[in-house]
Amino acid sequence: MPVNTARSLGDFLKSRRTRLDPASFGFSGRRRTPGLRREEVAQRANISPTWYTWLEQGRGGAPSAQVLDRVASALLLTDAEREHLFMLGLGRPPEVRYKSVKNVSPRLQRLLDLLDASPALIRTATWDIVAWNRAAAVVLTDYAALPPSQRNILYFLFRDPAARAKQHDWESVARFVVGGFRADVARAGLASEVGELVDELCRVSPEFDALWRDNEVVGHGDGDNVKRLRHPELGAIELEYSAFSVDGRPDLSMIVYNPLDDKIAERIRALAARGE
Repeated sequence: MPVNTARSLGDFLKSRRTRLDPASFGFSGRRRTPGLRREEVAQRANISPTWYTWLEQGRGGAPSAQVLDRVASALLLTDAEREHLFMLGLGRPPEVRYKSVKNVSPRLQRLLDLLDASPALIRTATWDIVAWNRAAAVVLTDYAALPPSQRNILYFLFRDPAARAKQHDWESVARFVVGGFRADVARAGLASEVGELVDELCRVSPEFDALWRDNEVVGHGDGDNVKRLRHPELGAIELEYSAFSVDGRPDLSMIVYNPLDDKIAERIRALAARGE
């Protein structure tokens, strides 16, 4: 680890350590300086006092991600502070922590609703849809009509005949979706969380079972980023889509589909307004 980086890491650890109240952790005794002692942080992090002392002194080389995680917990770091700790210690952010989501903030929902001609939705790392706008409901799927357990992109792509019929090239879309889903789940470390969904789809859909066994992986930048649909009212339409991480929630993605034709945009706007 470079000397300047090691010094910054040590200064950061010391600043977080000295702000904590020893009494709140059951530590007592007279103290000449505020906060926890180094050996107390080491005890809470289940690492050796010597190793923790070396971290603050910039010695001993780069720590492991497991050590940094334990130190972050011991020092009660926020998510932002934990990320900063990893950047100082390893030169990279920590792996994304998945959080169960049932809905989004009113601020984020208002942002979706402003996109009156562009279908937009919020997707979790396991591809559950947790928020959407009216345009998404009328163009893609009426998610509100589905039970929460079925608001998953893979679920209705492989089990909803209406969703399947809308796809211009269902086979290509299905292959792309399964590959992207596999990549996102692995990146978030959520293989066990989606096991039940994967098992069910393998059981009821031979097509999903075959694609899943292919073990293909695709990235968000792969493909032409254009979704082609056969809509029952709008006819054949093309939507250019982009995915964005949600501020402060890297496990959530906002996907926006922009119509490539101004006339289609106006018709989507009118269709969404009619359903309000």
